Amino acid sequence: KTTVHTPAQLGIQALDNYPLTALLDTIDWMPFFNAWEFSGRFPDILNDPIKGVEAKKLFADAQSMLERIIDEQWLEARAVFGLFPAYSDENRIVILDPWTQKPLETTHWLRQQKPMPDGKPQLCLADFVAPKTYEVTDYIGAFAVTTGHGIDHYVKAFEDAHDDYSAIMLKALADRLAESFAEHLHRRVRTEFWGYAEDEVLSNDELIRETYRGIRPAPGYPACPDHREKETLFRLLNVEATTGISLTESMAMTPTASVSGFYFGHPDARYFNLGKITSDQLDVYAGARGEGVAESEKWLAPVFQQS
Repeated sequence: KTTVHTPAQLGIQALDNYPLTALLDTIDWMPFFNAWEFSGRFPDILNDPIKGVEAKKLFADAQSMLERIIDEQWLEARAVFGLFPAYSDENRIVILDPWTQKPLETTHWLRQQKPMPDGKPQLCLADFVAPKTYEVTDYIGAFAVTTGHGIDHYVKAFEDAHDDYSAIMLKALADRLAESFAEHLHRRVRTEFWGYAEDEVLSNDELIRETYRGIRPAPGYPACPDHREKETLFRLLNVEATTGISLTESMAMTPTASVSGFYFGHPDARYFNLGKITSDQLDVYAGARGEGVAESEKWLAPVFQQS
Protein backbone atom coordinates (compact mmCIF):
# COMPACT_ATOMS: atom_id res chain seq x y z
CA LYS A 1 0.00 0.00 0.00
CA THR A 2 1.10 3.54 -0.69
CA THR A 3 1.40 5.95 2.19
CA VAL A 4 -0.18 9.19 1.06
CA HIS A 5 0.19 12.64 2.55
CA THR A 6 -2.98 14.72 2.20
CA PRO A 7 -2.06 18.22 0.98
CA ALA A 8 -2.41 20.99 3.55
CA GLN A 9 -4.02 23.10 0.86
CA LEU A 10 -6.12 21.61 -1.95
CA GLY A 11 -7.26 23.45 -5.07
CA ILE A 12 -5.68 26.27 -7.04
CA GLN A 13 -3.68 29.24 -5.80
CA ALA A 14 -2.29 32.16 -7.81
CA LEU A 15 0.78 34.15 -6.78
CA ASP A 16 0.96 37.59 -8.36
CA ASN A 17 3.84 40.02 -8.40
CA TYR A 18 5.98 37.55 -6.48
CA PRO A 19 9.12 39.15 -5.00
CA LEU A 20 12.09 38.51 -7.29
CA THR A 21 14.41 38.82 -4.27
CA ALA A 22 12.93 35.54 -2.98
CA LEU A 23 14.24 33.80 -6.12
CA LEU A 24 17.90 34.81 -5.88
CA ASP A 25 19.01 31.99 -3.55
CA THR A 26 17.80 29.21 -5.83
CA ILE A 27 19.36 30.37 -9.11
CA ASP A 28 21.30 27.62 -10.88
CA TRP A 29 24.12 29.56 -12.56
CA MET A 30 25.57 26.68 -14.58
CA PRO A 31 23.10 26.90 -17.51
CA PHE A 32 23.71 30.67 -17.55
CA PHE A 33 27.41 30.12 -18.21
CA ASN A 34 26.58 27.36 -20.71
CA ALA A 35 24.43 29.85 -22.63
CA TRP A 36 27.60 31.94 -23.05
CA GLU A 37 29.52 28.80 -24.10
CA PHE A 38 31.52 28.48 -20.90
CA SER A 39 31.97 24.90 -19.79
CA GLY A 40 32.87 23.82 -16.28
CA ARG A 41 31.23 23.96 -12.88
CA PHE A 42 29.98 27.01 -11.01
CA PRO A 43 31.48 28.58 -8.87
CA ASP A 44 34.82 26.87 -9.76
CA ILE A 45 34.67 28.44 -13.22
CA LEU A 46 35.25 31.90 -11.68
CA ASN A 47 38.73 30.82 -10.58
CA ASP A 48 39.62 28.85 -13.70
CA PRO A 49 43.17 29.77 -14.81
CA ILE A 50 42.08 30.19 -18.45
CA LYS A 51 38.39 31.16 -18.40
CA GLY A 52 38.25 32.72 -14.93
CA VAL A 53 38.82 36.36 -15.91
CA GLU A 54 36.08 36.35 -18.57
CA ALA A 55 33.74 34.31 -16.36
CA LYS A 56 34.19 36.76 -13.46
CA LYS A 57 33.43 39.72 -15.71
CA LEU A 58 30.31 38.02 -17.07
CA PHE A 59 29.14 37.16 -13.56
CA ALA A 60 29.73 40.72 -12.33
CA ASP A 61 27.72 42.07 -15.31
CA ALA A 62 24.94 39.59 -14.51
CA GLN A 63 24.85 40.67 -10.85
CA SER A 64 24.64 44.36 -11.71
CA MET A 65 21.84 43.75 -14.24
CA LEU A 66 20.00 41.59 -11.69
CA GLU A 67 20.14 44.50 -9.27
CA ARG A 68 18.58 46.80 -11.87
CA ILE A 69 15.92 44.22 -12.78
CA ILE A 70 14.87 44.13 -9.12
CA ASP A 71 15.30 47.81 -8.19
CA GLU A 72 13.60 49.14 -11.32
CA GLN A 73 11.02 46.31 -11.52
CA TRP A 74 11.81 45.31 -15.10
CA LEU A 75 10.19 41.89 -14.72
CA GLU A 76 7.08 40.63 -12.99
CA ALA A 77 6.94 37.12 -11.52
CA ARG A 78 3.58 35.33 -11.56
CA ALA A 79 2.60 31.77 -10.78
CA VAL A 80 -0.36 29.47 -10.41
CA PHE A 81 -0.33 26.00 -8.90
CA GLY A 82 -2.88 23.46 -7.77
CA LEU A 83 -3.06 20.25 -5.74
CA PHE A 84 -5.78 17.72 -6.54
CA PRO A 85 -6.99 14.25 -5.65
CA ALA A 86 -6.13 11.84 -8.48
CA TYR A 87 -5.95 8.17 -9.39
CA SER A 88 -4.14 6.25 -12.09
CA ASP A 89 -5.90 4.09 -14.66
CA GLU A 90 -3.37 2.08 -16.67
CA ASN A 91 -1.17 4.77 -18.30
CA ARG A 92 -3.59 7.60 -17.54
CA ILE A 93 -3.99 9.80 -14.50
CA VAL A 94 -7.48 11.10 -13.75
CA ILE A 95 -7.43 14.42 -11.87
CA LEU A 96 -10.43 15.16 -9.64
CA ASP A 97 -12.13 18.24 -8.27
CA PRO A 98 -11.12 18.41 -4.58
CA TRP A 99 -14.67 19.22 -3.47
CA THR A 100 -17.01 17.31 -5.79
CA GLN A 101 -14.58 14.44 -6.62
CA LYS A 102 -15.72 14.73 -10.26
CA PRO A 103 -13.05 14.26 -12.96
CA LEU A 104 -11.54 17.56 -14.14
CA GLU A 105 -8.91 16.31 -16.60
CA THR A 106 -7.28 13.09 -17.75
CA THR A 107 -3.57 13.09 -18.51
CA HIS A 108 -2.02 10.54 -20.89
CA TRP A 109 1.47 9.12 -20.43
CA LEU A 110 3.70 6.58 -22.13
CA ARG A 111 5.54 3.57 -20.73
CA GLN A 112 9.14 2.58 -21.39
CA GLN A 113 9.26 -0.24 -23.94
CA LYS A 114 12.87 -1.33 -23.72
CA PRO A 115 13.57 -4.20 -21.29
CA MET A 116 15.33 -2.74 -18.26
CA PRO A 117 18.54 -4.15 -16.73
CA ASP A 118 18.30 -6.35 -13.59
CA GLY A 119 14.60 -6.93 -14.24
CA LYS A 120 13.74 -3.36 -13.23
CA PRO A 121 10.17 -2.30 -14.15
CA GLN A 122 9.41 -0.34 -17.31
CA LEU A 123 8.26 2.99 -15.94
CA CYS A 124 5.37 5.29 -16.72
CA LEU A 125 4.61 8.51 -14.79
CA ALA A 126 1.18 7.07 -13.97
CA ASP A 127 2.97 4.50 -11.74
CA PHE A 128 3.60 7.27 -9.20
CA VAL A 129 -0.11 7.82 -8.48
CA ALA A 130 -2.17 5.12 -6.74
CA PRO A 131 -4.77 3.33 -8.90
CA LYS A 132 -8.47 3.65 -8.18
CA THR A 133 -8.56 0.09 -6.81
CA TYR A 134 -6.40 1.10 -3.81
CA GLU A 135 -8.31 2.05 -0.68
CA VAL A 136 -6.50 5.39 -0.58
CA THR A 137 -6.93 8.87 -2.06
CA ASP A 138 -3.76 9.93 -3.82
CA TYR A 139 -2.83 13.38 -5.11
CA ILE A 140 -1.08 15.18 -7.94
CA GLY A 141 -0.10 18.80 -8.46
CA ALA A 142 0.51 21.12 -11.38
CA PHE A 143 2.14 24.52 -11.77
CA ALA A 144 3.06 27.29 -14.18
CA VAL A 145 5.47 30.12 -13.37
CA THR A 146 6.80 33.05 -15.37
CA THR A 147 9.30 35.85 -14.83
CA GLY A 148 8.95 37.12 -18.39
CA HIS A 149 6.29 39.82 -18.12
CA GLY A 150 7.81 43.20 -18.93
CA ILE A 151 10.89 41.84 -20.69
CA ASP A 152 10.00 42.79 -24.29
CA HIS A 153 10.16 46.53 -23.64
CA TYR A 154 13.71 46.31 -22.26
CA VAL A 155 14.99 43.81 -24.84
CA LYS A 156 13.70 46.08 -27.61
CA ALA A 157 15.37 49.12 -26.01
CA PHE A 158 18.71 47.29 -25.88
CA GLU A 159 18.35 46.04 -29.45
CA ASP A 160 17.40 49.51 -30.70
CA ALA A 161 20.59 50.80 -29.03
CA HIS A 162 22.56 47.98 -30.79
CA ASP A 163 23.42 46.58 -27.36
CA ASP A 164 23.00 42.89 -28.16
CA TYR A 165 25.12 41.87 -25.16
CA SER A 166 22.62 43.40 -22.71
CA ALA A 167 19.62 42.03 -24.63
CA ILE A 168 21.03 38.49 -24.49
CA MET A 169 22.03 38.97 -20.84
CA LEU A 170 18.48 40.03 -19.90
CA LYS A 171 16.90 37.05 -21.67
CA ALA A 172 19.37 34.67 -20.02
CA LEU A 173 18.67 36.16 -16.57
CA ALA A 174 14.89 36.02 -17.07
CA ASP A 175 15.24 32.32 -17.95
CA ARG A 176 17.34 31.69 -14.82
CA LEU A 177 14.77 33.49 -12.67
CA ALA A 178 11.93 31.42 -14.17
CA GLU A 179 13.77 28.15 -13.45
CA SER A 180 14.57 29.45 -9.97
CA PHE A 181 10.89 30.28 -9.42
CA ALA A 182 9.98 26.70 -10.39
CA GLU A 183 12.57 25.43 -7.86
CA HIS A 184 11.48 27.86 -5.15
CA LEU A 185 7.77 27.10 -5.58
CA HIS A 186 8.37 23.33 -5.64
CA ARG A 187 10.16 23.66 -2.29
CA ARG A 188 7.22 25.61 -0.85
CA VAL A 189 4.84 22.94 -2.17
CA ARG A 190 6.86 20.12 -0.58
CA THR A 191 7.30 21.85 2.77
CA GLU A 192 4.17 23.95 3.09
CA PHE A 193 1.26 23.64 0.61
CA TRP A 194 1.40 19.84 0.17
CA GLY A 195 3.60 19.48 3.22
CA TYR A 196 4.92 15.93 2.82
CA ALA A 197 8.47 17.15 3.52
CA GLU A 198 7.90 19.73 6.25
CA ASP A 199 11.34 19.20 7.79
CA GLU A 200 13.31 19.44 4.55
CA VAL A 201 16.45 21.57 4.84
CA LEU A 202 18.56 21.56 1.67
CA SER A 203 21.32 23.75 0.29
CA ASN A 204 21.02 25.20 -3.21
CA ASP A 205 23.53 22.57 -4.40
CA GLU A 206 21.30 19.82 -3.05
CA LEU A 207 18.27 21.41 -4.73
CA ILE A 208 20.12 21.53 -8.06
CA ARG A 209 21.03 17.85 -7.62
CA GLU A 210 17.34 17.13 -6.84
CA THR A 211 18.03 15.25 -3.61
CA TYR A 212 14.48 15.95 -2.37
CA ARG A 213 11.40 13.74 -2.48
CA GLY A 214 9.14 14.19 -5.52
CA ILE A 215 9.56 15.36 -9.11
CA ARG A 216 8.12 18.08 -11.37
CA PRO A 217 8.29 16.74 -14.95
CA ALA A 218 7.27 19.10 -17.74
CA PRO A 219 5.48 18.02 -20.90
CA GLY A 220 8.25 17.71 -23.47
CA TYR A 221 10.68 16.18 -20.94
CA PRO A 222 12.19 12.72 -21.70
CA ALA A 223 9.62 10.98 -19.45
CA CYS A 224 6.64 12.71 -21.14
CA PRO A 225 7.51 13.76 -24.70
CA ASP A 226 4.01 14.86 -25.77
CA HIS A 227 4.02 18.65 -25.39
CA ARG A 228 0.20 18.66 -25.63
CA GLU A 229 -0.12 17.74 -21.96
CA LYS A 230 0.61 21.45 -21.47
CA GLU A 231 -2.89 22.07 -22.87
CA THR A 232 -4.34 19.80 -20.17
CA LEU A 233 -2.31 21.63 -17.52
CA PHE A 234 -3.33 25.06 -18.85
CA ARG A 235 -7.04 24.11 -18.75
CA LEU A 236 -6.73 22.55 -15.29
CA LEU A 237 -5.16 25.67 -13.74
CA ASN A 238 -6.69 28.27 -16.07
CA VAL A 239 -3.09 29.36 -16.65
CA GLU A 240 -3.59 31.99 -19.34
CA ALA A 241 -6.24 33.96 -17.44
CA THR A 242 -4.32 33.68 -14.16
CA THR A 243 -0.72 34.31 -15.20
CA GLY A 244 -0.82 35.69 -18.75
CA ILE A 245 1.29 32.78 -20.04
CA SER A 246 -0.02 31.47 -23.36
CA LEU A 247 0.76 28.53 -25.63
CA THR A 248 1.74 28.82 -29.27
CA GLU A 249 0.52 26.32 -31.90
CA SER A 250 3.72 24.34 -31.39
CA MET A 251 3.09 24.33 -27.59
CA ALA A 252 5.87 26.76 -26.73
CA MET A 253 5.11 29.07 -23.83
CA THR A 254 5.13 32.85 -24.11
CA PRO A 255 6.69 34.73 -22.39
CA THR A 256 9.58 32.34 -23.04
CA ALA A 257 10.85 32.80 -19.46
CA SER A 258 8.14 30.42 -18.23
CA VAL A 259 8.13 26.91 -16.78
CA SER A 260 5.21 24.53 -16.25
CA GLY A 261 4.83 20.94 -15.16
CA PHE A 262 3.24 18.41 -12.84
CA TYR A 263 4.08 17.61 -9.22
CA PHE A 264 4.45 13.99 -8.13
CA GLY A 265 5.00 13.45 -4.40
CA HIS A 266 5.50 9.66 -4.30
CA PRO A 267 8.71 8.72 -2.43
CA ASP A 268 9.86 6.58 -5.40
CA ALA A 269 8.96 9.12 -8.08
CA ARG A 270 11.93 9.82 -10.33
CA TYR A 271 12.81 11.14 -13.75
CA PHE A 272 13.50 8.64 -16.49
CA ASN A 273 14.04 8.54 -20.21
CA LEU A 274 11.10 7.04 -22.05
CA GLY A 275 13.24 5.84 -24.96
CA LYS A 276 11.65 4.79 -28.26
CA ILE A 277 8.06 3.63 -28.69
CA THR A 278 6.73 1.39 -31.47
CA SER A 279 3.55 1.40 -33.52
CA ASP A 280 1.58 -0.84 -31.13
CA GLN A 281 2.05 1.64 -28.27
CA LEU A 282 1.30 4.51 -30.62
CA ASP A 283 -2.03 2.85 -31.56
CA VAL A 284 -3.01 2.40 -27.91
CA TYR A 285 -2.01 5.99 -27.10
CA ALA A 286 -3.99 7.43 -30.02
CA GLY A 287 -6.99 5.35 -28.94
CA ALA A 288 -6.73 6.58 -25.34
CA ARG A 289 -6.59 10.18 -26.56
CA GLY A 290 -9.42 9.58 -29.02
CA GLU A 291 -7.46 10.78 -32.04
CA GLY A 292 -6.08 9.41 -35.30
CA VAL A 293 -2.73 7.63 -35.18
CA ALA A 294 -1.22 10.21 -37.58
CA GLU A 295 -1.96 12.99 -35.08
CA SER A 296 -0.27 11.12 -32.22
CA GLU A 297 2.66 10.27 -34.47
CA LYS A 298 3.14 13.94 -35.37
CA TRP A 299 3.57 14.91 -31.70
CA LEU A 300 5.59 11.84 -30.75
CA ALA A 301 7.85 11.84 -33.82
CA PRO A 302 11.06 12.30 -31.77
CA VAL A 303 10.44 9.04 -29.85
CA PHE A 304 8.57 6.99 -32.46
CA GLN A 305 10.51 4.15 -34.02
CA GLN A 306 8.91 2.68 -37.11
CA SER A 307 8.96 -1.06 -36.87
